[in-house]
Amino acid sequence: MKIHYLVLMSVCFAALNAFSAEERPASIELKNKSSFQMESNGRNPFWPIGFKPAAPTARGSSAGLDIPPSALLLTSITLDQGTHFAIINGKTIQEGQQFTMQVGNQSYALKVKWIQDGQVILSYQGGEIVVPLRRK
Repeated sequence: MKIHYLVLMSVCFAALNAFSAEERPASIELKNKSSFQMESNGRNPFWPIGFKPAAPTARGSSAGLDIPPSALLLTSITLDQGTHFAIINGKTIQEGQQFTMQVGNQSYALKVKWIQDGQVILSYQGGEIVVPLRRK
């Protein structure tokens, strides 16, 4: 079997070398380069079938939001049938609850807008702050 393969390869190389430079077929010219433009409301073709991404949330202006993201530590989320609880900075909170947070000498009044799987959305000064769950 090995001998037949070597003979076949040598015949192919001999056939290629038999053509002179003028007789060889011309290289392929690329006339149209393919491209892909996705519409703004289009579905990403790399997402699994049936996957629906989380709806984008409106965030407050960065100038108005002076809470550093590192100041919020979401460590746990419990999604029960009727109530949702989360632990942020060691405090147990639930949806709709207002709480204050102290960062340095500044105090912030925040409201829990939604508790979802993997994130909590807080309302602050007309904007939203998305706090992702920290996983180790």
